[in-house]
Amino acid sequence: MANPSYRELTFNGLWKNNPALVQLLGLCPLLGVSNSTVNALGLGLATALVLTCSNLAVSLVRGVVNTAVRLPAFVMIIAALTTCIELLMQAFTYELYQILGIFIPLITTNCVILGRADGFAAKHNPALASFDGLMMGFGFCLVLVVLGGLRELFGTGALFANMHLLFGPVAADWQVTVFPEYKGFLLAILPPGAFLVLGLLIALKNRVDESLAERAKARQPQVPVQSRRVRVTGVIE
Repeated sequence: MANPSYRELTFNGLWKNNPALVQLLGLCPLLGVSNSTVNALGLGLATALVLTCSNLAVSLVRGVVNTAVRLPAFVMIIAALTTCIELLMQAFTYELYQILGIFIPLITTNCVILGRADGFAAKHNPALASFDGLMMGFGFCLVLVVLGGLRELFGTGALFANMHLLFGPVAADWQVTVFPEYKGFLLAILPPGAFLVLGLLIALKNRVDESLAERAKARQPQVPVQSRRVRVTGVIE
């Protein structure tokens, strides 16, 4: 089996095979913490980091791990990396860590991470495996941030509130009020709002894919079908 190119991995992770919009994996954290941009970005970066490092680690040990204990070994690697991320967040972004709560430890059971570890990293070299993890993680993080930004905007009328929880005092003034005197739309920041906004994003992606397919089909040259006359002769006795 030929190895995919880095361009293919990038396109798959960000668009064609996006774990959130196409594979629909990791929906629990995707919908649970995407009520603001800072929460979505914090969890997205943590997930992307664990995904990249776990793919690299799994690719490095794929030749020495027995197939009978393959999945438990992969889970142990992911759990160890998740614990490291959890300790780092406790040390440097403790308030955000408290807000995200159980969703940080649950990175261990994220279907995106285990799926890429078993489906891709265990079959390819470390360079391709780590790059695949980076692109899949970035694609997941991107959807998280877009979802969190839209819900925050429609729910509060502002963007980038409380970014100091992730970036420190330098981000204290990053909040942008898009709609002054906005009364707020409570549904957008409640769990049902997450389903609605995610459904709209999936529908938008499918419509874009259909439009691109139609344009590509229209650009293809039309090959004329040459009709051939068949002359039939018969003998009547």
